[in-house]
Formats: sequence, C-alpha cells, structure tokens
Amino acid sequence: MCGIAGILTPSIDLRSEKPLIESISKTLKMRGPDAKGEYVTAQTALIHRRLCVIDVEKGSQPMRFGKYIIVYNGELYNTQQVKAELETFGYKFDTHCDTEVVLKAYDKWQEESVKKLNGIFAYAVYNERDNSLFLARDRIGVKPCFYSKKGDLFAFASRISSLLCIPQIKPIVDIEGLNEIFMLGPAKTIGKAIFKDISELPPAHFLKYKDGKATVLQYWKLEAKENNESLNEAIEHTHELVKNSIERQLVSDVPLATFLSGGLDSSIISKVAADYYKNKGKILNTYSVDYTDNDKFFKKSLFQPNKDSDYISLVSDAIGSIHHNIILDNSSVADALFEATVARCVPGFADVDSSLLLFCREVKKNFTVCLSGECADEIFGGYPWYHRKEILFEECFPWARSTKARRSILKPGFLKNGEEYLQNAYSQTVALTSYLDGESPLEKRMREMFMLNLNWFMQTLLARKDVMSMESSLEVRVPFCDYRLVEYAYNMPWEFKALDGREKGILRKAFENDLPYDIVWRKKSPYPKTHNPLYFDCVCRLAKQAIEDKSCPLYEMLNVSAVYELMKSPDSMTEPWYGQLMQTPQVLAYIYQIYVWMKNYNVVFDI
Repeated sequence: MCGIAGILTPSIDLRSEKPLIESISKTLKMRGPDAKGEYVTAQTALIHRRLCVIDVEKGSQPMRFGKYIIVYNGELYNTQQVKAELETFGYKFDTHCDTEVVLKAYDKWQEESVKKLNGIFAYAVYNERDNSLFLARDRIGVKPCFYSKKGDLFAFASRISSLLCIPQIKPIVDIEGLNEIFMLGPAKTIGKAIFKDISELPPAHFLKYKDGKATVLQYWKLEAKENNESLNEAIEHTHELVKNSIERQLVSDVPLATFLSGGLDSSIISKVAADYYKNKGKILNTYSVDYTDNDKFFKKSLFQPNKDSDYISLVSDAIGSIHHNIILDNSSVADALFEATVARCVPGFADVDSSLLLFCREVKKNFTVCLSGECADEIFGGYPWYHRKEILFEECFPWARSTKARRSILKPGFLKNGEEYLQNAYSQTVALTSYLDGESPLEKRMREMFMLNLNWFMQTLLARKDVMSMESSLEVRVPFCDYRLVEYAYNMPWEFKALDGREKGILRKAFENDLPYDIVWRKKSPYPKTHNPLYFDCVCRLAKQAIEDKSCPLYEMLNVSAVYELMKSPDSMTEPWYGQLMQTPQVLAYIYQIYVWMKNYNVVFDI
C-alpha cells in the first residue's frame, strides 16, 4: 500500500514549489515509508510514498508508459488475469507488480479499464500530452481518495491533511460539516470530507479532469438480480467465493499474518490462510488484541455477549497458528486518541480508533501485511438490528435511532436542522436500493438494510481500518469486501442468509466443517473495547480539558453541564451513540477528539 497526491494548476510553476511538494510528501510518509517518488513539471506534480509489498525492487512510482504516468495506492487481486489478457494484445511487462498492470490496462481500455480490476485501490493516471487526469477508486471504498478544486487548481490525495498543506485549500467547516460531526459522526456521508473545500471521491467512481473541469462518474453499483440457487448450491457457492477471495489476498512478497478475534469472520480467514500456508510448508501467524485487566471488568451485554479471550486459543489450536495476543495499556489507549485524530484528519471513532492504531504498531514489528474480517456482518446480516423486528422497519439508521444522546451534549438551539439533515441522509441512501418486482416487504427491507450498512456502518469501519493501519505502515486487506461476494450476498434470499434463524446463518453453515463447533455457532461479538474503569477516568480527564478551553469554538457548541453529568458514571448514557461501539466512555473520547481536531487543524467555522 502507498500514499498518493497530485496537483494540476496553470497559474503556479510547480517546479519552484519544492517545499510545498515536500510537505505534502511528508504527510504521506507513514502510508509509504519505504520509498518516495515525484513527477514535477510546470503545471503538474504527482507525489508517491511506497510501502513495498509486491516486487520490492522494481515497483517504483510514479511509473511511466508512453504518455501516461501513474501514482497508485492499492492491491490488485486479479493481476495475473488482467496481465494475461493484455499480453494477448502484445503488451510486455518489466515487473510483476500490479501498478504496471493497472497502467497498461488504462493505456488499452481507458476509463473502461477500471471495471476489469478486482482489488482495493485509489490511483491517478496523468496524460502529459493533453494535461488531463483520470482518478479512480475501488468499488467498495477500501482505499481513500480526496480531492479539491479551487479556481484553476485541482488537487487529490490519500489524506485530507495532504490537501490542507496547499495554501489555496482552507480548513473551513460550515453547518453541513457540523451536522456531519454531531448528528452522524463518527460516520459521514459518502462524498463528503467535513471540510468545505474538500470532497471525497465516492467508492465505485472515477473522476476525469481536463481544462479546469472535473467530471465524476459511477462505474459500478449494486443491482437486484434473480437468484434461483437451491440452499445447498448457495452454501457451496458461499464457501467457494469466500475461500477464493481469501486465497487471492494471501499473495505477498513480504511477511503476512491475520487478525484473529475468535469470532466467525476472522476465524474463517485464519483457517483458509493457515491451510494455504501449510500447503507451502509454512505456519500462519495470528494476532489478537485485548486490554489490561479486561477479563476482570468485562460486562456482558446484548451487543457483546461474551469475551473474545474465551475463544481465540480454540481457533489457534485448531488451525495450528502461532498466536500473539497484544495487551494494550488503558492509559496508552486514551493517550493515543490525540494521534488517532490527527491521523484521520477528522473526528474519529474514539478508542475503536486509538486501540487499533496501537495494535497495528505492535503487529508491524514483525509483519507488513495482515488480513482482517471487516464487511462480513454488513453483507451477511450479522448485526442485531437485522434481526430485531421491533426496529427493523423504523425509518432511521438502526445503529443511531434517536438523536437524544447527541442533543443532550449540545447547547439548546444549536444545529436546529440536525434531525432533518440526518433524515435526509437516511432517505437518500434508501433511495439507492435496487429491488426485484414482486419482492416481499421483508426482502425489500433487507435490501435497504444492506445499502444502509454498506454505505454507512461499513464505510466507517473501513476508513478506521485504513487510516490506523497505514499510520502504522501496515497493509490490512479485507477479503469479505471482494465485490463479487458483495454482489452475490446482495441477491441472496434472506431465508438463506439468516439460515436457522441465526445472524450470518449461511456463512456459518458454509464453514461448519472447517472450524470448531463453538466457533461456528458463537454469538456475534464486536471489536473488543476496554471495560477497565481506568480508561473512563482517563477520558473524563481529557474531556474536561476539552470543555474547559474557552478559546476553542467547541466551548460555544456544547452543553458543558451535560458533559459533566456524563463524567459521573461510565453507564450514564442510556442510549447508544453509534451502535454497540460507542457508550459513555467513547462519547467522552469523541468530544475530546473533536477538540483535538479543531485545535490541531486550526478549523475555521463558516456558520
């Protein structure tokens, strides 16, 4: 994986802007610590930082072929298939890296080439003859891509902070941005980047820029299609697609491991990877995360019915992996909230972010690539809200059904249109749903839930995984995000998906002979969070710092007395802020992250 950025402008001679180009490159260093490269002319600068994974010696960027120059961030999982097709047209290859394949595919098929790619990516191809740019992002949105157009300047980057290095691009936030933070956060609307001057290239879209005009087009979307498979065929098909996706993503020229929580998704990935390694005479390494004294303070809940630690060794022993359990210090998790916020460039996911950042740093000491289980819950109906009929048909985001908790910390009258903004975001997503004629209300609603989870909950988790792992210079791949699997799951009948009345029922059935019974039929448990009261004390201290700084604009936005009330008990917030992952300690951490973001990026408010 890598970091990319670029500037196109006719009004500045970029050859004389070496300090600017260097400052942008530095913001991308952790995404690519192994090498850097630049292509600079009077009107164009392309910047690349490289984390070497495939063809370490020959895959340097920017890479040129004829009139085209590419900067690429990602991993292609059908490299050999696309390469073989190109070779039938006479193309020859000097490397075995996917960058060269993406570049020559563009030379051959232009914008249609992106449809041939299976992988996670964001890349730009510059045409130096007509001074045009093609910018593309993968179908699911695993790899980030942001851009800004200010007058005759166009810029793009893997990180928001890279764009904020450019003097013309200002850290301005308007009412829309504040609604994103307080009404939707830590989620955000696809296409938005909180800052007024910056946009996100949506997943499954590409952008064409020429002569000062930027055009954004969609190249892929989920469409409802008939699925006439029998149950046994669907079980076999699910197993085949999942296994194939995992095995495709095990290709690496550097050490690779898997994340293992003891849950179904990571256990499937680790099992397939372990078998793959055994066939090559290797032993898989697996990693899990926990917190100091977490067993002592664990609290059972609807969303977290059991501890991961009870199951991890069961899987590791069964698959024969070398397992590493990383124990995080609670104070360190709180302290890392600052760095996690700066890395994300917007208010983040509280300790769900900071703990992953610290975890990835430990893994990076021995490995450069890991596989992780994100996306399975979204596409196979893993979350409780898929199965609770009393909330299933409510016209709202199921993980944030009320704004009561959010309103409680805001000053009365602040963001008066917040609920309308929230409802519009929900409605616009549901409107994207594709149905089949004659489908039952339940099947239609499950398609809507699929779209809501894919475009919101999963995007939040993917952004978190990319930023925190890449801030640690660790590449994390997500096999359940293979678009073929997403398409297939979208068109699977709900009675199959929820086989035996269980969340991810068909996925369990497909792999019941591969894993121990207790793992296959374990109740879903989310990413582990700390239950230690020490962490709550730490975030109370940090939140207190945030709300007592009268020089920060946040002070005028919050109901300070209400925030103090939250500090009285880790259970004081009775409604979830954002699904199962944000309760009172995480909300206090989120308030602190908003404060850090405002101060660190010198945010200016246009309200």
